[in-house]
Order: sequence, then C-alpha cells, then structure tokens
Amino acid sequence: MFAQIIGTGSYLPARMLSNDELAQKVDTSDDWISTRTGIRQRHIAADGEQTSDLALEASRAALKAAGVDATAIDLIIVATTSPDMVFPSVACTLQDKLGIYGCAAFDVQAVCAGFVYALTTADQFIRSGMATCALVVGAEVFSRLLDWEDRSTCVLFGDGAGAVVLRGGDREGIIGAHLHADGRFRHLLNVPARIESGGIKGNPYLYMDGPAVFKFASTALAAAADEVLKKHGLHQSDIDWLVPHQANLRIIEMTARKLGLPMERVIVTLAQHGNTSAASIPLALDTAVRDGRIRSGDLLLLEGIGGGFAWGSVLLRWL
Repeated sequence: MFAQIIGTGSYLPARMLSNDELAQKVDTSDDWISTRTGIRQRHIAADGEQTSDLALEASRAALKAAGVDATAIDLIIVATTSPDMVFPSVACTLQDKLGIYGCAAFDVQAVCAGFVYALTTADQFIRSGMATCALVVGAEVFSRLLDWEDRSTCVLFGDGAGAVVLRGGDREGIIGAHLHADGRFRHLLNVPARIESGGIKGNPYLYMDGPAVFKFASTALAAAADEVLKKHGLHQSDIDWLVPHQANLRIIEMTARKLGLPMERVIVTLAQHGNTSAASIPLALDTAVRDGRIRSGDLLLLEGIGGGFAWGSVLLRWL
C-alpha cells in the first residue's frame, strides 16, 4: 500500500509586504534583502487571522483539487510552530472548522522541517492501514514571532499555508523518507520564551545564528537527499523536481549543485512568499502542480530543515 498525493492546495494572506515597504521600517533595502536571500516580498496575516484560518483555506483548496469530501478524511496532521494557542492543537481546531469529527487529529512541531515530518507520519499511517485518506497541512503565522526591529530576521519570514490530501493505493506514491534531528544545535535557531504563571518568560522573538544555520543546512540537505535516493536504488539524475524548503536562495542553489541539478528543475517560490517555515514546501508544491510543471510520472524530492535541528527528505512519484 502506497500513500499517494491526490490533491494540493494553498493559501496566502491578502496583505503583501514588499522589501521596499519593509525598508521604510528598518535599516535595510530591497537590494540588501534580495541579493542575500532571494526574497522580494512576503505575506502577512491580518489582525485576528489565525493559523487555523490559513490552514482551513488551504485544506479546502486541496480537498477540491482531490475531488474528496471532507467527511472522507480519517487523519489530520498539521505542521506548525505558530499555533492559535498553547492547546488544543491547530489540527483539532481545523477539524472542527471543516465540520468533521472523530478522526485522529494532531500537530507536528519540527519548525521548517515540519511538513516533511508530517508527510512521513501520514505515510506510515496509510502504509499500516491505520488511515485511508489523510489531510496534511503546513501552516504558519510566523510574523508574530518576529522582532520587527531586527533586520537580520524580520526580512526573512512570511505567513501562509499549504495542504495535501493523501489516499492509499497500489500505485507507487511516496517511495520513502528519512528524518533526522540533532538537539545539540538547538541554541542556534529558537524562540526561547515560555508561558509561566500567566506571563511570558524569556525572549518571545525568533533568534537565529544565520551563518551557523547556513553552514549546517548546506551540508545536511544534500546528505539527506543522497540518503533517500541510495536507499531506493535511484540516482541524482533520476530526480525530475527538487521541492526544497524555501529559506534562502543560496542554500537552495548550493543543494542543487551538490545534487547535480540545474535550477530549472528546482521549484523556487522564495521571492514571492519568503520563508513560511512549515508551509513553504506545500506552498511551492501547489504552485508547481497548478502551473503544470509537475506532471504524472515525475519523481519529486522534498526536503527541509528547521530548528532543533530537525531535517529530512521525502521521495515520491507524482500520479
């Protein structure tokens, strides 16, 4: 039994924040941001717009594309690091907003690697027979974790959501996946705040050691790609499309070079979306499916890395 992606969907908040507009608030410029990151703009959630709201719109789009009614879903997994509240999970809130009840629903927190973790988890549910039709969502309102006076971080991130519908079948879909984490590096990328006695303890804003993250990611992502390919007897040249986490254009380009892939075979939405953390891979995937680049029979490699560090890759055949 294979887990097959039968529909994709995405949602971006209406508010778009360009580099030029951002430069009016912090000491930066469009040239400084775009040359170092590849980002030109990002979307920002409206006041009162929650992660579950973004997830709902992306889910509706994915269900429509799949031709599946929400009542057919028997598993919901949401990857997010910016939930509506401490608990209940975004997945349970999304379940209620979709009007379906009783199936398993939970969140996965692996930051920018969250969607890869969530997709791998859903794959195992379907392979084992514990689920037959799963909704997997990456959704973030990451802008609320940013210090908008810190130009080293606030220029990087945006809000959005992407979703896929998975169904079990006998045709090859998700071929394999590999997940990793190394907590020794947790101090390099984090939001260290916690709720304690009714208040916030610690720094509630994103902290990132950019050079250290860049160095680790550049090596780990290429290694993760090679690992899953070797496991399944495939070669780098077999990849039709690389769908990476959209963090930094230089990291994406370096990973592509290590895999021997031209950038024409890499899905890049970074300029339009910024880094949307767990939402970035499904947003990029949906973009390429809807514009016709990804076609039946294509071999896709999805990969991401986030705070923890947590990282991984998923290899799949598009139906």
